[in-house]
Amino acid sequence: MKKPRLMTPGPANVPEDVLLDLARPVIHHRTAEVKQAIAEVTEGLKQVFRTQHDVLILTASGTAAMEAAAVNTVPRGSKAIVLNAGWFAQRWLKVCQAYGINAVSLDFEWGQPVDPARVEQALAEHPDAVAVMGTLSETSTGTGHPVAEIGQIVARTPALFAVDGISGVGAMECHTDDWGIDLLCVGSQKALMLPPGLAFVSVSPKAWARIDAYPNPPCYYLDLKAARKKMADFDTPYTPAHTLILALRTALKRILAEGIEHVWARHRRMSEACQAGVTALGLELFSARPAEGLTAFRVPEGLKDSDIRGRLEQKFGITTIGGQDKLKGKIVRIGHMGYTDELDVIAGLAALEMVLDELGYDVEPGVAVAAAQRVLLNRNVTAAV
Repeated sequence: MKKPRLMTPGPANVPEDVLLDLARPVIHHRTAEVKQAIAEVTEGLKQVFRTQHDVLILTASGTAAMEAAAVNTVPRGSKAIVLNAGWFAQRWLKVCQAYGINAVSLDFEWGQPVDPARVEQALAEHPDAVAVMGTLSETSTGTGHPVAEIGQIVARTPALFAVDGISGVGAMECHTDDWGIDLLCVGSQKALMLPPGLAFVSVSPKAWARIDAYPNPPCYYLDLKAARKKMADFDTPYTPAHTLILALRTALKRILAEGIEHVWARHRRMSEACQAGVTALGLELFSARPAEGLTAFRVPEGLKDSDIRGRLEQKFGITTIGGQDKLKGKIVRIGHMGYTDELDVIAGLAALEMVLDELGYDVEPGVAVAAAQRVLLNRNVTAAV
């Protein structure tokens, strides 16, 4: 028997009680029950996002939230600064290109964090920039970016700060209002513990002022003014994935019962434990500033990422993921976000030890597990990075 174990940085595991919610008979989406659920999840999302401002629900993937943030605020021909440090950061560039937005790409080496000083310099060189578009957790490299510092810089200018928080929110510390994030884009399938299908956008007053001053954005389904109008009555302008919204209510209850600060701390522990285990095996972490929620390591010389990941799946049912674009074949990414605990990380590292040993890599059995346990037991160890 092989038990499926999903250890990717999205989609992530879904708790059993949330799955049971999804198995309920489908009700109509324009009912008092669904409106009540929308009201509850909106309030819950505000607590998770650490915002007192509007949170809008879209039936779409997280990419639609990014597209909505861009198309509703930056007119064609206007300028946006994109903090380009990975495959998913490049999505901002592609969205800008699709809508005729003049994107200024501020490029960083993949695996390195965005330098806030360069953001400040770019804003000084481009004072007409309408928005700065960044990323909380760059899933393609396993890198967490200094969003708090960047937000303070952007807040001193007229530009909006739009952040892709799709794989970061719920796994990494994120204070939307305090950090000056004007548009936070989130997806359901990561640390929020749902299947794919919902996206969320938090909108600051500064962002609404910009949106309201833009009378005819080139969008229909992603019109945030239409979403705001219906949200006043806890509704949506178009048919929502209300089965997911009902299940989200249960997932958020889990998060809020644990407490979002404790959720962040658990993800931090799991990340540090996984990093310690990986480095104890003599493997090299890819990121200079690892994000919580996933661990990315370089494929050792002489091995193939497909062999490592394939053996993990074949022998232990563990699904991981490799690199994208120029990192294809060069890294392996292990997810540990959402409905995941410390023992899942220990088990994943134990499986990685056995698979590497089978592939001829020199492994001392138990070394990764022991290193992770020392982190979890607070045995005065330092983080790998």
